[in-house]
Amino acid sequence: MKISALLTSAGINIGLCVLFWSLYSILRKQPAFVKVYFGRRIAEERRLLREAFILERFVPSPSWIVQAVKCTEEEILAAAGLDAVAFNRMLVFSIRIFSLSAILCLFGILPLHYFRRNMHHLEIHSEQLHIFTVSNVEVKSRWLWVHCVVLYIISGVACILLYLEYRHIARLRLLHLKRATPNPGQFTVLVRGIPKTTKESCSSDVGDFFTKYHTSSYLFHQVVYKAGKVQKIMTGAKKACGKLDPSTDTTLDQSCKVITYRCCLCGASSNSLQLLPNDEVVQNIYNEECAAAFVFFKTRYGALVASDLLQTSNPMEWVTDLAPEPNDMYWSNIWLPYKQLWIRRIAMLLGSIVFMILFVLPVTFIQGLSQLDQLHQKLPFLNGVLKKPYMFELVTGYLPSVILLIFLYTVPPIMMLFSTLEGPTSHSERKKSACRKMLYFLIWNVFFVSLASGTVINQLNSSSTTKDIAVRLASVIPGQTTFFITYVLTSGWASLSSELMQLFGLIWNFIRKYILRMKEDTTFVPTFPYHTEVPKVMLFILLGFSCSVLAPLILPFLLVYFFLGYVVYRNQLLNVYRMRYDTGGLYWPIAHNTVIFSLVLTQIICFGVFGLKRSPVAAGFTIPLIFFILVFNQYCRTQFLPLFKTFPAKDLIDMDREDERSGRMEHIHHGLRSAYRQFPGTEDIKLEKILTVGNDEDQDEGHSSSEPTEEETCQDKEPRRDLSHPTLKRLS
Repeated sequence: MKISALLTSAGINIGLCVLFWSLYSILRKQPAFVKVYFGRRIAEERRLLREAFILERFVPSPSWIVQAVKCTEEEILAAAGLDAVAFNRMLVFSIRIFSLSAILCLFGILPLHYFRRNMHHLEIHSEQLHIFTVSNVEVKSRWLWVHCVVLYIISGVACILLYLEYRHIARLRLLHLKRATPNPGQFTVLVRGIPKTTKESCSSDVGDFFTKYHTSSYLFHQVVYKAGKVQKIMTGAKKACGKLDPSTDTTLDQSCKVITYRCCLCGASSNSLQLLPNDEVVQNIYNEECAAAFVFFKTRYGALVASDLLQTSNPMEWVTDLAPEPNDMYWSNIWLPYKQLWIRRIAMLLGSIVFMILFVLPVTFIQGLSQLDQLHQKLPFLNGVLKKPYMFELVTGYLPSVILLIFLYTVPPIMMLFSTLEGPTSHSERKKSACRKMLYFLIWNVFFVSLASGTVINQLNSSSTTKDIAVRLASVIPGQTTFFITYVLTSGWASLSSELMQLFGLIWNFIRKYILRMKEDTTFVPTFPYHTEVPKVMLFILLGFSCSVLAPLILPFLLVYFFLGYVVYRNQLLNVYRMRYDTGGLYWPIAHNTVIFSLVLTQIICFGVFGLKRSPVAAGFTIPLIFFILVFNQYCRTQFLPLFKTFPAKDLIDMDREDERSGRMEHIHHGLRSAYRQFPGTEDIKLEKILTVGNDEDQDEGHSSSEPTEEETCQDKEPRRDLSHPTLKRLS
């Protein structure tokens, strides 16, 4: 690819970024789109801005950028949780390491690539991009030691930064554990694989088992019921009731059988469903007990011990794990038999692998577009299309990355479906599983398959054998850097602008308000898509490390992406997305392992390139660096990873003692009764089969009418936040 084709792609993406960012700075100040761009803050305050005509609303302004940059880490932690802080630290790490890499490689290595051969250089825009890569360095060149030294510096600084970030996230995770608001999940154990008996119910079995073997710490339990369809009906009814206007004092009459509504499009009438009486719902639920239950303990330490122990000699029975947070529960999968889960995981793993293999076909086709200058020699009918220079530059420089981006939009829903079918019991576990699948998919299809397909296209008439695959992969990376740069421009710069604009949210908001004529829903606010954004950032980190020494021209484009992402993602986390649950920074170990993999892969590729250039000194010094990175990774796993797998017993015991001394433990036990509601918002369904043990006087009493509910207590504890913003300060 020529520099002119790359400049064409860069110009198109820069134009889109300027357009989207300008539109965003205007649309975010319009009252009609406040729900789209300030969804989290609107949901917290439950109020809307009134319409007002202010000229400032129609003038682009960069004040939101200043606010996003000035926002402190404590504010992000309070607004979006520790997961958002961990994601933000990934961007900070990337900015730091690739700023250093850009300085070393652009000023130290790039001139060596450009001037090493005695050749006639054309104007910059007419040069081929391989002139700026290591492929332009002569064989047996003594200047390859510069590449080796720079590789050592980048790897060493990356390890230091990784250690500091890992330690920082681990410290924040301990603080997250000791947060002021008690987490019911620390007192609760989810039990699955409960063996069935013919005489007694599942609830009696759970009570007898934990009363006998965990007498000192067992509090009470709550059986899970197989009521997926009933739960969906009741959840939908709750949403429908919540959308009624409270000022009209409208209530649902249990005896009504038909309610007619007018369609907003055609005006036709529609009959509602007859409401199911509560006694029938309760009877159906109790008849469908499944082999799972929540077991509540008096202390955090008691729950931790019970969750880590093997309860019986059969590992498939009485399986215990710490329960997720109440808002993190994925109720649809709890009723699944535990013995069935390993089959589901294997099946979904095979399905993911098959899907990754099938996706090789579009990637290979896309690589063919980026190699049209070679393919059209084999396919003469393309000559007519590529006669015009601008068409050739557009097809080779911009079109491949756009087509790949369109194909990649279909991947996250499929990976999320695979992760759901595995049977996770929490939304966070499901999203983390999808995050890993997306990461493997991007690394395989965007990186390795792109390299392999580029090698095949370049060697259509070659007599090479399969033994040369490793050597050819090492030699093809400099040539494929052009595709990676255009991918960064399209999937990086343009995607960030689309994320900032919230295109899907704008379109849905328009359809909802002006076509369907529906009222604005302030209750639904999306959560941040970690399963798509974390893999994307990690892929760009892999591209940065693998190409920094061999083709440093990609580094400025990556730096721009990370700087833009730092601003955009902070703004979105503060204003757009809502935190429903927090994993406590569990995405950081995924990022750490990916960075280690990227460093090791980079060193292996450099070892192959140095071998191709017949520089035994540079190749020999690369081998110790690989072992150093692996030793460093093992040290970090030993030092920090246990904190992300379980909770320290010492801290839990100290928290339990402090709660007992202050008298908060009784209030915590009382709140556990309503923490895990299988049917949220249904006061009429009483879980009468809850068993309690211990000396607590309040354990045998239900909620009194004078006591606040759990939701009211949480709302009282959370401080009121103003919906103030510099760009909206003049709006009433």
